[in-house]
Amino acid sequence: MTAGSEATSKLELIMGREGLERLAASTVMVLGLGGVGSNCVEALARGGIGRLIVVDHDVVQASNINRQAIAFHSTIGQKKTEVVRSMVADINPEAQVTAHDTFVLAENFGELMGTYRGQLDYVVDAIDTISTKLALAEWADREGIQLISSMGAANKLYPECFRIADVSKTVNCPLSRIMRKEARKRGIRHLRVLYSCEQPVKVPVREGAGRRERSNLGTASFVPPIMGQMIAGEVIRTLAGVGRG
Repeated sequence: MTAGSEATSKLELIMGREGLERLAASTVMVLGLGGVGSNCVEALARGGIGRLIVVDHDVVQASNINRQAIAFHSTIGQKKTEVVRSMVADINPEAQVTAHDTFVLAENFGELMGTYRGQLDYVVDAIDTISTKLALAEWADREGIQLISSMGAANKLYPECFRIADVSKTVNCPLSRIMRKEARKRGIRHLRVLYSCEQPVKVPVREGAGRRERSNLGTASFVPPIMGQMIAGEVIRTLAGVGRG
């Protein structure tokens, strides 16, 4: 979507031509293509980001349909990375998409990040594993890479409670509490997160559920998409050089 084209005419009014050119020249990595990550990628593509690097190892499942931008009956069983590639191409054929069909783990993410050393303008953490989130936060803090990390979407109902802040300023978020404590231990100076100040809805564990089943974690259809859009907004504003600060 080149600056001045019909597809970007509405964006140009608020971003300016130079802002759109900065977005088209930017590279954003999105780790995790679930409810938050897939909706974030969609908004980044519509926002004119020129290069997207997407990472996930899952396939689309029927249970994803309530919240993921890539989940339809027609895409069940397909690799999420490939569905995302097709979606972005349909939104912005000029965008480059590099897809990695792999799990991101604390043990292997360093090799992946090393591949793109000096190329990343922003990294979006939309994964669930705490150990990997912490490893990413350490790496970004050390390397001076702009990172925003998604906190928990489960058992939340009120999107107006979502906030973007440093993890040290978060309240009422169980995942943020863990991340905040561990960040202090590891000497992580800054970690920008999207979190909710809403007290999580208490959901009883389903009768007969196994200990390892996350059966008491529910997700509203509208919460992860709003989170993904909010994160994309933060990334786009920052890279375009518009808005606050």
